[in-house]
Amino acid sequence: MIEVINNEDAGRIVAGNHGDPFSVLGQHVVDAKVTFRAYHPEADTIEVLDAKTGRKVVSLDAVGGGLFTSQPASRKSPIAYRLRITKGAHVWEAEDPYRFGPVLGELDEHLIAEGAHLDLWKVLGAHVMQHGGVQGTHFAVWAPNAQRVSVVGDFNAWDGRRNPMRQRGQTGVWEIFMPGLGEGESYKYELLGPDGNLLPQKADPFGFGAEHPPKTASVVRKLDGHTWADDKWMTKREALHRIDQPISIYEVHLGSWRRVPEEDNRPLSYKEHAEQLVSYAKDMGFTHLELMPVSEFPFDGSWGYQPVGLYAPTIRHGTLEEFRAFVEACHAADLGLILDWVPGHFPEDEHGLGKFDGTPLYEHADRKEGFHPDWNTLVYNYGRAEVSNYLVANALYWLREHHIDGLRVDAVASMLYRDYSRKEGEWIPNKDGGRENLEAIDFLRRTNTVAYGEVPGVVTIAEESTAFPGVSAPVDHSGLGFGFKWNMGWMNDTLSYIEQDPIHRKYHHHKMTFGLHYAFSENFVLPISHDEVVHGKGSMIEKMPGSGDEKFANLRAYYGYMWGHPGKKLLFMGCEFAQGVEWNHNTSLDWHLTEHPQHGGVQNLIRDLNNLFQGTPALHQLDCKPAGFEWIEEGASEESIFAWVRYGTDGTTPVLVVSNFTPIERSARRIGVPEAGRWIEKLNTDGAVYGGGDRGNMGFVDSEQVAASGRANSVSLTLPPLSTLFFELERASK
Repeated sequence: MIEVINNEDAGRIVAGNHGDPFSVLGQHVVDAKVTFRAYHPEADTIEVLDAKTGRKVVSLDAVGGGLFTSQPASRKSPIAYRLRITKGAHVWEAEDPYRFGPVLGELDEHLIAEGAHLDLWKVLGAHVMQHGGVQGTHFAVWAPNAQRVSVVGDFNAWDGRRNPMRQRGQTGVWEIFMPGLGEGESYKYELLGPDGNLLPQKADPFGFGAEHPPKTASVVRKLDGHTWADDKWMTKREALHRIDQPISIYEVHLGSWRRVPEEDNRPLSYKEHAEQLVSYAKDMGFTHLELMPVSEFPFDGSWGYQPVGLYAPTIRHGTLEEFRAFVEACHAADLGLILDWVPGHFPEDEHGLGKFDGTPLYEHADRKEGFHPDWNTLVYNYGRAEVSNYLVANALYWLREHHIDGLRVDAVASMLYRDYSRKEGEWIPNKDGGRENLEAIDFLRRTNTVAYGEVPGVVTIAEESTAFPGVSAPVDHSGLGFGFKWNMGWMNDTLSYIEQDPIHRKYHHHKMTFGLHYAFSENFVLPISHDEVVHGKGSMIEKMPGSGDEKFANLRAYYGYMWGHPGKKLLFMGCEFAQGVEWNHNTSLDWHLTEHPQHGGVQNLIRDLNNLFQGTPALHQLDCKPAGFEWIEEGASEESIFAWVRYGTDGTTPVLVVSNFTPIERSARRIGVPEAGRWIEKLNTDGAVYGGGDRGNMGFVDSEQVAASGRANSVSLTLPPLSTLFFELERASK
């Protein structure tokens, strides 16, 4: 036998540590003759067949250790070929991955190296395609410090020696086209680290699907081929996301919104949510759904906030295609869909991103920069161009590929500050000696700039709890570029107030008014989120003082105050019907409670508040402008009364909102009004339909020329105990 492979190459291929397998395997012209080499440790014999005619070209000689090679004297130029393999009595034919050229082009390589590939998910990951006239799947992964990277799965017995990949220049990307593999195939990457040691097999950072936990492999899923039917929604959504629009968000954890007890208490599928959740949210008057993280995550108890598969909708509720059908159902119902997005940290699960190629690749090397003590997670190295590109592209992936309408960015404060939740000596200052994470700030600005610039009509929302300036200001005005920011200060202050016994509220009056000092410094969302009803904080109804009906009256008055206050609204599932116990991610909400008059009454109230919010311009048009708000009674602390007026743009009628946070009815309470006329009682949280005592003002009140609250005109109101009332001025032109 002519020696057609040197011993060193042969030994490294068999040992699985050859860094350039395509230079050895496949067909090569050696000394003006075609040489065939294949590595199949399971084979007894291998023959090369002409792919066009099916005729045998040559039998390969066994070199040893599963390596086969031959150099037929008559063959001068390469051909398209297949392999016929035998193992005992079993005979099969297969394409040879090593006869196919690369898929990635030079422009892709350049953009990847620059960290500027906005379509990064289209070139990395696993893509079903036709290449060289053959159907299969192209795999590509970034692992610049690995000595060898292989794709593994059932197709090669999870043996990393079998299909090592091709390294692409200086980009650090490895790729291979695997003929015959298609959708539904499970796979991982096997890597040799820079020290030559074998690493734990890794899931694909760009995997579009994943196995159901506790399994951890990625799954090949097709992205192309879906025909979207939501053009009408996509065309109009930009107008619906302006700051002058009514945005009311229903936050949902898909795993526990509703379960099926008859089927082992399983959560609903994407298809079932498309039917049940969408219709419910629409009926309740919400404008948007916000889903807690749906990108794949290993541990149910993390609620999705420790993601491993940022590009994969979790398989817990169905496939990628079924997730897209859920998105379309939202849009068909004129509901926007916002996803909770987690670019701030990731877990150390061995199949995840941590030390992906044997080095701190996605994370910082120094744990003073790269570890979150609160969550035992790793922090992305935002200053590395490829890592920033990975995350920016992920935002675009959800917005483009899945028609998501917005991203709520989790834990922004933890990204902005290097000393977040760290003690002295446990963090590293920035290059200027400060505490700000300058690289994370640049990343957030870039993400918002790219999202708004590349995908018309989307919205981004920051969960940010500090006084960092300009979170929702444009990037070209030195802001972070978010569309909205959660008003965590408002939430903390008002909940602290409402938890007080009414007799003590007069001493905490400022907590309900302080938020107006900064209410227009950002574009705010008022959030009552999942974080407020877990970890011993109690449900919303449990937070209320008193007992029985009084607790419900407190909650209704609070919700009325919230919907009358400037800012967009967000309410976590179950809070809309006064769920009795804390949220538990393992069980369904207590839907049976809605049959109880008090719980059902709160549900009716939220529905009506949402409809009032949407249908009343003064309650939303100037949510983010100081011209939209005026105090009438700011200092009535002894009575725990608050009264204010909401204004819309020119031509709209003002709305008077009055809250009484004591259990004492205030009859003939005079409240000043900005204009004389008849004020129509639009909503009263004490209404019988809400579970209240139905005390009120006969549907309207006429103003009188009696000075009150510093105004020349006033109305004499009945303020029921623990209530919030809305009045709209009636004008002849309406």
